[in-house]
Amino acid sequence: MKDRREFFVKSFKGLCLCAGGGFLATLALKADEGVFLRPPGAEDEERFLSKCIRCGLCVKACPYDTLKLASLLDAPQNGTPFFKPREIPCYLCEDIPCIKDCPTDALDKNYLKKENGVKELKMGIAIVDSASCVAHWGIQCDACYRACPLIDKALKIETKRNGRTAKHAFLLPVVDHEYCVGCGLCEKACITEEAAIRVLPRAYVLGKAGAHYVKGWDKQDEDKLKNSSTQRKLDNEKAKDYLNAEDLL
Repeated sequence: MKDRREFFVKSFKGLCLCAGGGFLATLALKADEGVFLRPPGAEDEERFLSKCIRCGLCVKACPYDTLKLASLLDAPQNGTPFFKPREIPCYLCEDIPCIKDCPTDALDKNYLKKENGVKELKMGIAIVDSASCVAHWGIQCDACYRACPLIDKALKIETKRNGRTAKHAFLLPVVDHEYCVGCGLCEKACITEEAAIRVLPRAYVLGKAGAHYVKGWDKQDEDKLKNSSTQRKLDNEKAKDYLNAEDLL
């Protein structure tokens, strides 16, 4: 009788574990897979995740309720802070309280030591969808431009002749990734149903040209050529092997 009771208890516990695991798996599958942004000072995702203890102090420190902790229904790792600029952007507090209150240095405190550290943040980069941006249609709109805290640096207006009407100029928003901090104020201000300007993590946007390309107008880039040989190096044996390859006969 005792063995029978233990069997049913163990079976019931097993069923509960399976049901609980299935429920968690369902939540994970339903999780929002949208792009998300990390708090100021967390641009190195690997470093951030290794140091973040999921305490939520950065979330509490934010005066605008921009940050929130991820749940099983969110794309970021559970318990880690993130924000969606279309909902609430980062308002670039001068004293950067989220970084100041981080207890583990998961949010890089070097920004606190800089005079204008808040203007050097690298949370993401804004990109413009010219197909849905009404300014590209010829409709005068500079909502994103006016909302930019680094106006005329991170976001500029480029004028272009409107060949369709030959009367009104295009006033096109152009992002300079050197200055854009990824606060998302432009995305929040965008007037279209789905934002025509969006902030994405820098890793999604920026490419990498490679060290062998040199900007002739950049002194630092030209320094790469100091110890470089200008002679072409050819592997004669490799050329012979190629020409004598059996598949070419």
